[in-house]
This record gives sequence, C-alpha cells and structure tokens, in this order.
Amino acid sequence: MPRPSRLLVAAKWGTLCLAVLVTGLAFVGRPLTAPLSSEVEIARMTWVEVRGAVARGATTVLVPSGGIEQNGIHMVTGKHDRIVGWAAHRIAEGLGQTLVAPVISYVPQGAYDPPEGHLRFPGTIGVPDAVFAGTLEGIARSLKGAGFRTIGFLADHGASTGPQREVAERLSREWASQGVRVVDVSAYYDDAAQLDWLRAAGETMETIGRHAGIQDTSELMAIWPEGVDLGRLSGIGFHAEATGAGGDPSRASAERGRTLIDMRVRAAVAQIEAARAAGR
Repeated sequence: MPRPSRLLVAAKWGTLCLAVLVTGLAFVGRPLTAPLSSEVEIARMTWVEVRGAVARGATTVLVPSGGIEQNGIHMVTGKHDRIVGWAAHRIAEGLGQTLVAPVISYVPQGAYDPPEGHLRFPGTIGVPDAVFAGTLEGIARSLKGAGFRTIGFLADHGASTGPQREVAERLSREWASQGVRVVDVSAYYDDAAQLDWLRAAGETMETIGRHAGIQDTSELMAIWPEGVDLGRLSGIGFHAEATGAGGDPSRASAERGRTLIDMRVRAAVAQIEAARAAGR
C-alpha cells in the first residue's frame, strides 16, 4: 500500500489542530456558571453563585450591622450580631430575590477617654462614627459594582442609626439617575409596636428597660438561647455596682422573643418592598 504523502499528513494534522483550537476558544469564551443555589448569605456562596443569583434577579441585598457591647451579666456581648444576622436571613426570605452581606460587628459606641456608655464595661468594642460610615459606604459601593440595585442597611444598635441614615440618603442621591437605591431600613429598629405590645401585656417602661431588658433578652432567647443565662440575675442580690442592664430582664422569655422579632422582620420587609416598588 502506498504511503501517504507528507503534504497529506501535514494537511490532516493542520485540520485537527484547527479543530482543537476552535473548540478551545469556544470553551474559553463560555462564562463560568454554577448551579442554582438556595443560599442567601454571600459569605457562604462562591463569586460565580453570587453573579448567577444577581443575573437571575436577586438584585436586592441587605447589609446588617450589630455590635459587640456589654449586655448585663446575663447576656453575651455579641447579642446584636446574633439577632440582626438571624433577622436579616428571615427578611431576605420574606422579600425573595435578596442576598445578605456579612454582619458588621464594629459600630459606634461613644467616646474612649474618658470612656462613655457601654465602653465603661470591658468587652465593648467601638469605632468612630466616621469609620462606621466609611465602612457602610465602601460595602455599598462594592455591592453596587456587583450589580445590586437595592441595598438595605439594617442596624440593630441605636448609635449606628445616624451614620446609617446619612450614608443611605447621600448614596441614594448620587445613584438616583442609575436606578440604584440605598435604603435606611429604619422600620427594623423602630420599637414602638413592640413597646405597645408589651405594655398591653402588663409591662411598664420600668420593667421593659431600654438596654438588655425584656425586648432584646427575649429576642436572643428565641433565636440563640445559649447566649442568655437568667439564673445569673437571681444570684447577685443587692449590689452597688451597675450590671449594665435596664428594666427587669428576668421577665424575658423565648415566647415573647418570637413575637417581638417577628414584628421587626415584618416591618422591615414592608419598608423594603415599598422601596423596591417605588423604584420600578
């Protein structure tokens, strides 16, 4: 049998190489994809999953902020982080098409020298207002660049609400022409409905308290009971040193906490839904 000519062999190899090259270029040009995920927490997703979620319509994102501070002798310093992280997840589920950024732990706590507020108690960690505001702005700009169109700031700590509002309003004005809004989810922190409900149940402002009292103690008991030990309250008796808590947290319960935190979740969902509808 005659041997094929060198020219014919070279032609076949050339054709084969061209086919491999074309196939390779087609593969390289194809964007990376990931299976549809039910996850809502960005930190538990790959970047490809986040991109895919945004492309499929998940263009709302929540930015929760908590705080590390004293919460009396009966409750852990990470109370705010636990509560707002849990609530953000439920709010995202209620809204649909929504992801959740990691909780910001370091928030304003007041002056350092002399220390004021919660900073008088060991374990509290605070940052200046401007630092917190800058952190919020950097996060928002990052999320906008990733394609999110509605960015909701969700503060669980009172001193965070002022900087949060300022940054949300300023960025919303800056991005208005691009159809991107930053929402100061103030309805989440507004506890008027909670107070009315507790007073209707027979409590007073003296028993409810304004910090580490019935409200937040009950909420943490409902979602993470390991963070509360009411037995420590009964063992202190009379003591001249301040405990850091207000009201009567011994009257807190997980049952009350489930109702109280549900109020906040529903209020936040309603506010964000209204903001999304207004932007359509």
